[in-house]
Amino acid sequence: MSEFKQIGLIGRLHSPAVIETLHRVIACLNARQVAVWVDDRIASSLHDAQSYNTPYGTGDRHFLGQHCDLVIVVGGDGSMLSAARIMATYGVPVIGINRGKLGFLTDIAPDDVEVSLVEVLDGQYAKSDRFMLSAHVMRNSKEIGRGSGLNDIVLHPGESARMLAYDLSIDGTPVYFDRADGLIIATPTGSTAYALSAGGPIMHPGLDAIALVPMNPHNLSSRPLVVAADAELEILIGDDNRTAPIISCDGQVHIVCEPGDRVRIQRHEARLKVLHPLGHHFYERCRSKLGWHGRSSDDE
Repeated sequence: MSEFKQIGLIGRLHSPAVIETLHRVIACLNARQVAVWVDDRIASSLHDAQSYNTPYGTGDRHFLGQHCDLVIVVGGDGSMLSAARIMATYGVPVIGINRGKLGFLTDIAPDDVEVSLVEVLDGQYAKSDRFMLSAHVMRNSKEIGRGSGLNDIVLHPGESARMLAYDLSIDGTPVYFDRADGLIIATPTGSTAYALSAGGPIMHPGLDAIALVPMNPHNLSSRPLVVAADAELEILIGDDNRTAPIISCDGQVHIVCEPGDRVRIQRHEARLKVLHPLGHHFYERCRSKLGWHGRSSDDE
């Protein structure tokens, strides 16, 4: 008998492909007599799914986190990131079905939905544990905003094209002052996302490390820096900035800052549990998603 008795479903909005896949997932879970709960943001698009023998319930994402043993996310990496920040706080594992573009975080291909889900329900899956980052923005010693990110925390100028001036400290020790288009603080999970585009290192998701990647730094000696995951980072936003910088968490939660604010970033207390189909390998994902190639017969 499956260890997953209550399963929640979250999907990207306004996507016919996602709706079609959710119908198939519901049918598969109903056939296994699993209780199904659908995120109420997308439930209205699934009204005809009620024709299945076992109806599904609805609730918001916090309800799913409180009542479900597993949450299935149908969409792209953005959908997974949005769900992950909530599910991690409840300790609920997630698994992704890729209906997006790159799909680094969503492992199951649409054509493999039924086969992969049955295997997961039968206990045939791999599991990884991912840490997240938390950001606290302080102004005059008072917190004015906070957020968390599975991929990254990014300091950037918003819509302005101006460079940002900031001071970086790690564990209370000054590291450097810089002017740049911004600074990306990425987890290993996020090292293949925005940080990779800015020239950051690719890190295996099992590492306990954080990558700090300046974006187009004025100081040419400012290179990506990898530090321990338990490091405490502080960014002091320079008083001479002529714009209101923004702290973005996974590109989805945004905090508007002011010159003189301090941004404190550290490992979040919650961790995300991610389930994978058997045969999932990180380096194979890199090969397929990033276009890495092995030796061809012409090279021999």
